[in-house]
Amino acid sequence: MILFEGRFMTTAVHGKPTILLVHGAWHGAWCWDRLVPELAAQGWHTLTVGLPSASAGSNETAGMYDDARAIRARLDEVDGPVTVLAHSYGGVPVTEAAASAPNVSRILYLAGFQLDEGDSLVSESGGQLPSGDTGTLPVPDNAAKALFNGIAAEEADRAVRRLVPQSIRSFSEPLTAAAWKTVSSRYIVCEHDEMLPPAYQESMGKRAHRLYRLPSGHSPFLSMATRLAELITEDADS
Repeated sequence: MILFEGRFMTTAVHGKPTILLVHGAWHGAWCWDRLVPELAAQGWHTLTVGLPSASAGSNETAGMYDDARAIRARLDEVDGPVTVLAHSYGGVPVTEAAASAPNVSRILYLAGFQLDEGDSLVSESGGQLPSGDTGTLPVPDNAAKALFNGIAAEEADRAVRRLVPQSIRSFSEPLTAAAWKTVSSRYIVCEHDEMLPPAYQESMGKRAHRLYRLPSGHSPFLSMATRLAELITEDADS
C-alpha cells in the first residue's frame, strides 16, 4: 500500500481493486478478522468500516444515512476502483452510499439486503417498526443459532459476546438511491442461513448481475473464510 496525499494508492501494487468490507447489524469490523488474511493471501488490499448504528447503545440516534456517510467517507479515502462486500443489513447503507461514489466498481451482497429506492428494513418486514425499550434493538436471543450456525460452539459464543445493540432508526430510514442499478453487482446466497431465508436471498439476488451460492450459515466470513475469499477472487478474475 502506498499513501499519497492522505489517499490510498493500491491498485498498482496488488493488481486488484481495494475491497471494502461492510458489516451487518449488531456487528463491528471485528467480524472480518478471519477473512482479511485470507483475502490478503489472494492479493487483495482490504479496508473495513465501523457503522455508527451499531455502537453498543452509545449512539442510538444514528441511522442508515449516518452509516451511508461513514461508508462514503471510507470510499473517498481510496484512489482507484473499489469492490464493496456488504453483509446482511450492511447492504442497505452500501446501496445508498455507492450510488454516488464514482470509484465503486462492484458490489458483492453477502446474504445482504439488495433493496430498491424507497425500501427500508421496516418496509421489507411489513411496515412494523421493531420494538425496544430504548432507541436500540438488543442482540437477538438466538444469535448463536441464527447468526453463527455452522461455526464451532466456542467460537460462536465468542462472536455473540462481541455483538452490540443496533439502532432502531437504521432499520426505518428508506433508500434514496439504489447503486446496483448503475454499478455491477453480485449476490452470494448462504444456503443454510437461519437468519435471512435463502429463498428471500434468491429473490433479491435476481437484481444482481451474477448470483453465487455458498453452503453456509449467515456468517461465512467465520465458517468458511477461505472459500469466501476464493469466491470473491474468482469473481474478480472472471
